[in-house]
Amino acid sequence: MKHWKFLFVSLINTTLAPLFFADQFLQISTSLPSRFISGLGEHLTPLVLDTAWTRVTLWNRDMAPVPQVNLYVSHPFYLVMEDSGSAHGVFLLNSNAMDVLLQPSPALTWRTTGGILDFYIFLGPDPKSVVRQYLDVIGFPFMPPYWGLGFHLCRWGYSSTDITRQVVANMTAARFPLDVQWNDLDYADAKRDFTFNKKTFKDYPEMVQDFHRLGLRYILIVDPGISSSGPPGTYKPYDEGLKRGVFIQNATGQPLVGKVWPGPTVFPDFTNPETHEWWHDMVKDFHDQVPFDGMWIDMNEPSNFVEGSQDGCPTNNLEQPPYVPGVFGGRLQAGTICASSQQFLSSHYNLHNLYGLTEAIASHNALLRIRGKRPFVISRSTFSGHGRYAGHWTGDVGSDWEQLYHSVPGRLQGPVVHPYFPPPQEPYAFSPAAQAAMRDALRLRYSLLPFLYTLFHRAHSAGETVARPLFLEFPKDPNTWTVDRQLLWGGGLLITPVLEAGKTKVMGYFPAGTWYSLMGDSTIHSKGQWILLPAPLDTINVHVRAGHILPLQEPAFSTVESRKKGMALVVALTPDGFARGDLFWDDGESWQTFEKGDYTELLFLATPGAVLSQLLRASAHLDGVLLEAVTVLGVTSPPQQVMANGAIVGDFSYRSDTQVLRVPLSLPMWEQFVITWS
Repeated sequence: MKHWKFLFVSLINTTLAPLFFADQFLQISTSLPSRFISGLGEHLTPLVLDTAWTRVTLWNRDMAPVPQVNLYVSHPFYLVMEDSGSAHGVFLLNSNAMDVLLQPSPALTWRTTGGILDFYIFLGPDPKSVVRQYLDVIGFPFMPPYWGLGFHLCRWGYSSTDITRQVVANMTAARFPLDVQWNDLDYADAKRDFTFNKKTFKDYPEMVQDFHRLGLRYILIVDPGISSSGPPGTYKPYDEGLKRGVFIQNATGQPLVGKVWPGPTVFPDFTNPETHEWWHDMVKDFHDQVPFDGMWIDMNEPSNFVEGSQDGCPTNNLEQPPYVPGVFGGRLQAGTICASSQQFLSSHYNLHNLYGLTEAIASHNALLRIRGKRPFVISRSTFSGHGRYAGHWTGDVGSDWEQLYHSVPGRLQGPVVHPYFPPPQEPYAFSPAAQAAMRDALRLRYSLLPFLYTLFHRAHSAGETVARPLFLEFPKDPNTWTVDRQLLWGGGLLITPVLEAGKTKVMGYFPAGTWYSLMGDSTIHSKGQWILLPAPLDTINVHVRAGHILPLQEPAFSTVESRKKGMALVVALTPDGFARGDLFWDDGESWQTFEKGDYTELLFLATPGAVLSQLLRASAHLDGVLLEAVTVLGVTSPPQQVMANGAIVGDFSYRSDTQVLRVPLSLPMWEQFVITWS
């Protein structure tokens, strides 16, 4: 007779405090099975939140990231690691202003200023499954174009086409890769959307066309605030928007007027279907002049330089609710528009946190209709579900070591897609030694793009994650639960960056198993331990987990060129000789290639003494690309013979000290192959 033992964990226990359910105040509390809770983005915090009376406020705000304030993003979702290594998640689908109070018992209290208590509970049981279940509800991430994973250069202050062109020329002269050049609002005439300065940017359309001829893409910033101060008939976005009734209204039914970069501005209501059509028309009109490739949507919390509006806000229960969460400034209208202003679907009081999401949907759909290709949109303000349509940038972060550290847990808390990291200084402005280190780092990134692109495909098609905290892969190891100075790409690549000034060594945690340096010059057999790694300026510690096969490609100065280069495989064998990996490949920018079946997918398998590929789906996109090398890590005895598709390979190399086998090849990637050694 079998005896079954069940472990019951209380996921939601609301008996410890009463439920309050009033018109503008909802409160519900629950105990937590452990203090290891993460999520509730976006805030400047470690990966694991502090449960010692911490208040997390969700109300999107234009606020340079500092601790203990509400920032650009609201994601009312948390994940808890339980003592057993299991996990669960909770999502409150509510866009109102709210506080989430963390208490040391441990417990959690939700306090929201309205809406309903619409909870989704994800049972896991492992954290990877929790994330997948959450994405099943809010939508899988968008598939970025391949060029979106290359190097982007972006900064305020490129104040003319001459300067912008010179930046690109300097990057080329200094031999740095560049895929996408950006412009901030410098390009606009009087900082107005859908215009350009005819003096400083007189050859703007020609500049973008010249970039395209160089194989570059181009992205510009677009703010939601539409200038409202020009005489009638002088500014089409405002005139047309007024006629079509697309702007958020004040209490008297007139367009609410705030103040942003162009001066007096009105704000499009992206919950109105007509606004989507107007937005498409404005984007298309400008795209017909300047053929940009993507949109950087900013200031969309929405940000406002006056409180509420130029006329203030009325006195009512939406502007002065009975409960105000811990928003910076102490009032809901601080730094934004009046809470009682009216949108198509409801009051701004209910819709504020959705503003960036609704603008992202409109921008995504407009670009898709106009370009007919995969849209690339990056937004500052987001809400849960945003990743279906756009990526997120982390706003006005400082260029310092503390912000560099916070970028790691910030990337892991979402899960958020981060295809680009705009540097605040151009690479060519640094010392020769720093430039050399940056070139090495960018060459490493470009060589890893096939692997990274495949991870984005898995996120888009199967609800997996690209950048992962260690606990997502190793939930049974409690040592991983608080690690937020390292991250994984997928399940197979561990990155241990230096996050402090002047350090030439870095401490990293290696979960139990075998880890190979990506270069193949060292191996770590870990029992689950912290290891001090050498980290000189020219070294980024990247380790491949045994059991994984990574597809790489020879780097170039743009993805247009790198995609034509030869590929390679890094095969990281387990102690018993096995590994697997895959490659997703399409044309890199067409819409819904996976959904339409227009792609190539390869499966790579290693068994003792062999590596082979299987063609799961074929298209012409890999034609002409050769497999030029296979590096096998963890080959324990010197091979006497290596064969590729039955033919002897004479010039392989093997090092017994590192147990690395290197096999030079020239095989078509679009055909199946078998490589054996004995």
